[in-house]
Amino acid sequence: MSTTQFIWSDQKEPHLSRRKEILQKHPEVRALFGTDPSLKYKVISAVLIQLSIPFILPDSWWVWVLTMLIVGATLSHVFFLGIHEITHNLAFKKTSHNNLLAIFVNFPVVFPFAMAFKFYHAEHHWKQGSDDHDTDIPSEFEAKVFRGIIGKFIWMTFQLVFYAIRPIMTKPLKVDKWVIMNFIIQISFDIVYFYFAGWQGIAYLLLSMIISGGLHPIAGHFISEHYVFEEDQETYSYYGWLNRLTFNVGFHNEHHDFPNIPGSRLPQLKQLAPEYYDDLKAYKSWSSILWNFVFDPRVSLRSRIKRE
Repeated sequence: MSTTQFIWSDQKEPHLSRRKEILQKHPEVRALFGTDPSLKYKVISAVLIQLSIPFILPDSWWVWVLTMLIVGATLSHVFFLGIHEITHNLAFKKTSHNNLLAIFVNFPVVFPFAMAFKFYHAEHHWKQGSDDHDTDIPSEFEAKVFRGIIGKFIWMTFQLVFYAIRPIMTKPLKVDKWVIMNFIIQISFDIVYFYFAGWQGIAYLLLSMIISGGLHPIAGHFISEHYVFEEDQETYSYYGWLNRLTFNVGFHNEHHDFPNIPGSRLPQLKQLAPEYYDDLKAYKSWSSILWNFVFDPRVSLRSRIKRE
């Protein structure tokens, strides 16, 4: 694999055609479509726990650090991936109800991103690999600057920052009432939370978020999903135990094939149509993905498939 240029493909993304084949062969898969009634309770509970932690921690720096590393960073992934589920309208039938829940789950992330993520993530799904639309792919600037072991390590450590800034820099956001509402409500919440929790509370939320997107094991999902470690495969699944904390986001081939199936039911999809997934390369460790990304000279930020 070349590390000096992106992998260009003249074929369509693989998920739409596989979706059609699976539905023709296994029409019973349609029974998995719909919402997950338990999703709202899970994410609301996680938000309340995270927001409460700064008020109950003792005045000990090492307790704060350990809590951020173990609890705060893990919960931050719950928020990111919970919003991911919600923006696919998998919590409620009505889009407006999903949007409001996503805005609420956005609270511990400090920065208003839920509605912007919904716009950009839809582009990623329906125009996967598109050079003009898929902002999940690193920019040419990132690929040029962050090379080699040190460069990849720095980029990986702060990949959440690049993930947040890249879309705005490469493709204008479609600003609608929900984006504006997300911004106003989030800033209002930040002010109120700062009033009650102070700088310590805001710092806990911010540092938990930064840690979560870098060296935290779950952060391996950012790289495992679409970075090409194997020739001729564009999307990869992960079948390890951390799926239990992340709404089964590791079932990523399954998710891209059927984004209208909640994460809680994606394992059932794999069981119903094993012939479409069992022969694909998959991972059992997100931590090993982080390690391999940094130290494997065959892999770089350009190890992504692009198409016109």
